[in-house]
Amino acid sequence: MADRHVDHLLIGGGIASASCAQALREQGAAGSILLVGRELDPPYHRPPITKGYLGGAESRDDAAIPLADDVEVLTRTSVMALDPAAKTATLSTKDTVTYGTALLATGAMVRRLPVDGSQLEGIHYLRALGNADALRRDVDGAEHVVCVGGSYIGCEVAATLTTLGKRCTVVLQEEEPLERGFGLQVGAWVRSVLEAHGVEVVSGVEVERFEGEGDDAERVARVVLAGGRALPAEVVVCGVGALPDVMLARKSGLELGPGGGVRADAQLRALGADGLFVAGDMCEYDSTVHGRVVRIEHEEVAAAQGRTVARNMLGAGTDHVEVPYFWSDLADWATLEYVGPAEGWDEEVVDGDPESGAFAVWYLRDRRVAAMLRAGGHGDLERAKALIAGGETVAADALAD
Repeated sequence: MADRHVDHLLIGGGIASASCAQALREQGAAGSILLVGRELDPPYHRPPITKGYLGGAESRDDAAIPLADDVEVLTRTSVMALDPAAKTATLSTKDTVTYGTALLATGAMVRRLPVDGSQLEGIHYLRALGNADALRRDVDGAEHVVCVGGSYIGCEVAATLTTLGKRCTVVLQEEEPLERGFGLQVGAWVRSVLEAHGVEVVSGVEVERFEGEGDDAERVARVVLAGGRALPAEVVVCGVGALPDVMLARKSGLELGPGGGVRADAQLRALGADGLFVAGDMCEYDSTVHGRVVRIEHEEVAAAQGRTVARNMLGAGTDHVEVPYFWSDLADWATLEYVGPAEGWDEEVVDGDPESGAFAVWYLRDRRVAAMLRAGGHGDLERAKALIAGGETVAADALAD
């Protein structure tokens, strides 16, 4: 016998579940909503973890996502077992809950760097507000900080900590920061922004090990790179990717895709599981926009998917057709906005002047727009979204006009 029944069960305490709960109430859902999350805090926005909250400019309340009073939220609670056929979930509290519809949005886990010395104190990974609290305490007396990884986390954390007076070095395998997503042109521009504000960028090299020193050998003191160069580091921040958290999904017998996420159709319904939807970092869905199966890790994408799930929980039966939107701030130095993503491209069209910091880059594949990035507010994101969704061929000179 189940201990209770809810109309809508939302598994995961992140933005996908919170957006779904908001949208359900906005669209008139009167049924009961239970949101279950294992974190200490109710749902909150994650970008402040590397930016405003880490830098002390935003509070926990600033980061919180408001929910209707009649949305029940359980923090510090996990779903230990999920039976999609019986529509039943067993919580870590030992309670059993049956549901009418459910959303599985367990997010992602940080990827750990498997090198010698990775157990030393002073090495941080950022995924939750508590991680930012620990890092902020640790950098108080530190002078040198090394950020390992040249993607969002490494670049954003280096920018934030530099504004706090720390000497930051970003170490990355690629030739340029953010190169994998945006290409060498944008990567070189991001490097120039970081270096202009005092961040050292060490590229094209791997971390070989972390080392301590002297009496405090249990704490990191330097980062040793392949080739032997040693970087002083009282604190290290690793941003080397994330893995979809599919432990519950795998236990529940749900189908996983080639990218490691839970497979869903174009309406974000988990394959073979009636009434169960998937959203967020661990959702791998049939995208009608991209014409392929995609899994996209970003808060704005998870929020949009949560809203689509809410509509379909209420019977809309609509495909998720929103073109994914991303953004990243490097302190108050630069803001990047991006629609896409481009899995690959064969042409880049630059509009504007990168040296001024106001420009756009169009990414084309077979003369069709696959993505667009803009900096300094230059460029029409809505036009880019329409061209990506429409799939028509375009002339490069028209984009740069």
